[in-house]
Amino acid sequence: MRASLPLAVPVGDPAGVGPQVAVRAARKVFESVPVALFGDAAQLGELAMRAGVPARRVEAPELAGLGLGTLGIVDAGGVEEAVVQRRAPSVEGGQQQLAALALATSVVKSGAARALVTGPTSKAAIVSAGHDFIGQTEYLARRCGLADDAVTMMFLGPKLRVALVTTHLAIADLPSAITSARVVRSVRHLGEALFKLYPRGPRRLTVAGLNPHAGEAGLFGREEIEVIAPALHGLAREAAFAAGDLVLKGPEPAESVFRAAQRGDIEGVVAMFHDQATLASKLLDWGAAVNTTWGLPFVRTSVDHGVAYDAARADQADAEGMLAAMRMAIRLTRENDAD
Repeated sequence: MRASLPLAVPVGDPAGVGPQVAVRAARKVFESVPVALFGDAAQLGELAMRAGVPARRVEAPELAGLGLGTLGIVDAGGVEEAVVQRRAPSVEGGQQQLAALALATSVVKSGAARALVTGPTSKAAIVSAGHDFIGQTEYLARRCGLADDAVTMMFLGPKLRVALVTTHLAIADLPSAITSARVVRSVRHLGEALFKLYPRGPRRLTVAGLNPHAGEAGLFGREEIEVIAPALHGLAREAAFAAGDLVLKGPEPAESVFRAAQRGDIEGVVAMFHDQATLASKLLDWGAAVNTTWGLPFVRTSVDHGVAYDAARADQADAEGMLAAMRMAIRLTRENDAD
């Protein structure tokens, strides 16, 4: 089997761990799938040399011919060494990491790359550089002409596969943000992911409630009765669910749902809000979960950790999260491999 198109990897904040973990993770996959890193070419070249990773600078139009065994580096603009060594959010770092993300996204959209694998960005740095930026998930949706909630944030790990109905918003705004349309979108997207990950099954999917005890029959809130349950009743009539190819349950208390996932009794969970999903994901699959955006016209995966300035300063960055993100992108795009 020969791999053709490369993974496009914007490495994130140049002052954080992104550049370090991207180089270290790429070393473990680029013999089987080409990898191109997008960032400060001088910084990435230095890191590659120190790690003993063969690398060469390439222009975006050349990526299809990158080949195996050599790390491709695409320059998205440099930053001063003093900015890097500050190990903190900066205007310069914000401008540069968004430029890298934008360039890599354009390359993947054009079909010149296999998938997008993103490093950790600093929202504070990007906003300080004058950009309206909620997060990479929303940014990518908008770049593809989609509404923020047309895509689904997921965390895919060995113990837990969880999709989010809502992402980055205040807890006070949650009840009104839980709509039937968003529940349906998240369930469908997670169902599609489970078909990719478990082609032979089983594919059991449970939806968590918003409120304690899934509302306790309306005692603690009516979102389960008025919004979530009706959405699931409608989904149950769709072909995949009606045929039993996907088994759908819920809404159920979140504490019970995540215990079931931990035991291996179910393959997927739909969570109502960000921390309901990420607390469980980070406890069950720390270092192995992959942040995945479903609903884009291409595969996008990401590390599930932040910029970690302290770890970058100490040169103690753990590359396992980035390696997991690269491997998940490869797994989700197996049909892009040529014999």
